[in-house]
Amino acid sequence: MTKYAKKIAPNDNVATAVADCAVGDAITVKFQGIENTYPCRQEIPFGHKIAMAKIHKGEPVTKYGEPIGTASKGIEAGDWVHTHNLRDDYLCLDKDGNPLPGQ
Repeated sequence: MTKYAKKIAPNDNVATAVADCAVGDAITVKFQGIENTYPCRQEIPFGHKIAMAKIHKGEPVTKYGEPIGTASKGIEAGDWVHTHNLRDDYLCLDKDGNPLPGQ
């Protein structure tokens, strides 16, 4: 069954699923007149991210045109991208703009 995902910016390497996706579903992403389809390799809940390209461990995961974290392990196109394979790189800052201890 074909499902859809939303790509937000030209350089994004993930898209957001607009329905629950099951293994084997075809996920279609339309962006700026171009349509690409990816095989869903894992269960992906509505609102979660699907990789549109291979992302190697240590490479940035990009959504909204900005890096949202780093791949903590290799991610294949069609994989679910979430906390099990994405490291949050954001720093919490104090009132002076310095990183809080322990980060």
